[in-house]
Amino acid sequence: MKIDTLFIDKDLPLTFEIDYLISKLKTVPQWIDDPSSVYNFITAADDPISKAKKTLYITRNKGAVIRECPGTSYYTCCDYTILHAGTFCTMDCSYCILQAYFHPPVLQYFAGLETLGHTLEKMFSKNKIFRIGTGEYTDSLIWEKVSLLPEFLVNTFARQNNCLLELKTKTVNIESLLSLDHNGKTVIAWSLNTPDVIRSEEKGTASLTARLEAARIAESNGYRLAFHFDPLVIYPDCARHYKTVIQQIFEYVRPESIVWISIGTFRFMPKLKQIIEKRFNRSTICYGEFILGLDNKMRYFKPLRIALYKEIISCIKEYAPDLMVYFCMEDQEVWEKCMGFFPKKEGELGRLLDKSAVTHCHLNSRLL
Repeated sequence: MKIDTLFIDKDLPLTFEIDYLISKLKTVPQWIDDPSSVYNFITAADDPISKAKKTLYITRNKGAVIRECPGTSYYTCCDYTILHAGTFCTMDCSYCILQAYFHPPVLQYFAGLETLGHTLEKMFSKNKIFRIGTGEYTDSLIWEKVSLLPEFLVNTFARQNNCLLELKTKTVNIESLLSLDHNGKTVIAWSLNTPDVIRSEEKGTASLTARLEAARIAESNGYRLAFHFDPLVIYPDCARHYKTVIQQIFEYVRPESIVWISIGTFRFMPKLKQIIEKRFNRSTICYGEFILGLDNKMRYFKPLRIALYKEIISCIKEYAPDLMVYFCMEDQEVWEKCMGFFPKKEGELGRLLDKSAVTHCHLNSRLL
């Protein structure tokens, strides 16, 4: 993580956690008493988004630490639970929704491991399975080289029996996690794409080969894995390229080590198009055959989505017939035409994923 400017909330005590961050970042901190100084510093830049990726603000989370995934109206949600540990990302993917989501964008680390631990203990005491991830508003492992957070989370989840931690990333930052006794309660997940898309649209991320090699190393240290093809990008001959990626997955890791694979095509809020055109003027990602979806996001024309999904699902099932594959935010027609069924009841998809988590990750099966 390369940080040029480091702001720290003046109200935060200088704990070992923050001292560790400062020592790893090797950036002289500026202690501030008003977050508007961070916002003004970023918005004054010609490219605030690029500026934000090199500016870190260490502060408290002043909202809910744990929250339900907001989902999208009219499309099936997986009932994920979000652990809100930070915002934004140091990598620079052209399609990233966070560019349009935060106003202004701010790379934030929410300090307070002790408070976070107390919040998690309350969740662990509930008589329910929770699938919890930190990758909704940030990449889960951009923090691994500079903070104690990933190691703290793995150790904390290892001591309970009804919650699964998923750390989702496009990095290879797993070194500090390999020696931990994770007790099967952490899944390390990689977002994957074709080499063409990674090269053209995912600036600053690890290569496909590097991600898969990291997955192999994680597997050899007992971690269960997940993979997310989201966003799938439709371009000439893309189905063949995605099938090659799937083949490579199973050359690196065993099917039984994979808890689930999710798939979803590129979709975006209309205002993201202007940001992509300004910041990534060579990208053609937003010029496909899109229509406005029921959730007011631009989506590929449904027959195109279905055709690509069918090929990808068929390919995955050739290697792993029983593997849990699910859609991220698709409707009943897509499910039925591609999967042959639709999780109609509220929470049904979540229960299917819970079942897969129990099967792979030593969770309490009596909670199903």
